Amino acid sequence: MRIVIKVGTSTLAHPTGRLNIRHMEELVKVLSDLKNAGHELVLVSSGAIGMGVGKLMLKKRPEDMPSKQAAAAVGQCELMYTYDRLFTDYGHTVAQILLTGEDLENPERRGNFENTLYRLLELEALPIINENDSVATHEIAVGDNDTLSAIVAECAGADLLVLLSDIEGLFTADPHKDPTAQMIREVREITPEIEALAAGKGSALGTGGMETKLRAAKIVTAEGIDLVIMQGARPEKLYDLIEGKMIGTRFYGQKA
Repeated sequence: MRIVIKVGTSTLAHPTGRLNIRHMEELVKVLSDLKNAGHELVLVSSGAIGMGVGKLMLKKRPEDMPSKQAAAAVGQCELMYTYDRLFTDYGHTVAQILLTGEDLENPERRGNFENTLYRLLELEALPIINENDSVATHEIAVGDNDTLSAIVAECAGADLLVLLSDIEGLFTADPHKDPTAQMIREVREITPEIEALAAGKGSALGTGGMETKLRAAKIVTAEGIDLVIMQGARPEKLYDLIEGKMIGTRFYGQKA
């Protein structure tokens, strides 16, 4: 299978902004094993701004654009250094690709990205993709890698997009606030009722929420690609998912 996996800031970092070493090491171990099993993987990784916040010892995620960009520039270095070191320990080579909205909207530049992506997969490297937050002010303001991962899955011709989140899936209500909330295991069609379940932003360090995940689901399911939302803190559940077990919430691709 060709799988695009998006990991959010809440999975990679503690609320302080500092790296969550345990989560990141577990994630890399599982992804390396899936590659060893023959799957082609593309990782869309948030976390640059959040890690920059921790590295620069800032008290909270900055509000002004220059500070966000500075945090992204610092955090991206630490993010890729850590990925490179951990994946190398398991014998895998990573490649960094930083994108802006313009790169994906311009047909020539999008074509160049797709060519690079396909060649990296042919070379058995693991592409790690993020928004180029240090220069793309519009992308920071809009700010979600859920949508980016959906576009990447589309460009890659993926079989599956997995969104690793701080929530197990789509619920009938916010499970952090409502103990009676029930998880919705399967979504065959994104109806207005399903859309109404999404509200609000993600964690203090991240920029995504359930609304951006549903937007991503709309993009990929229209291309016949399945999408799964699952708990990022338990990456070992990816094994169960690949084996066909029902994990998190699955949105089914609409075949033409």
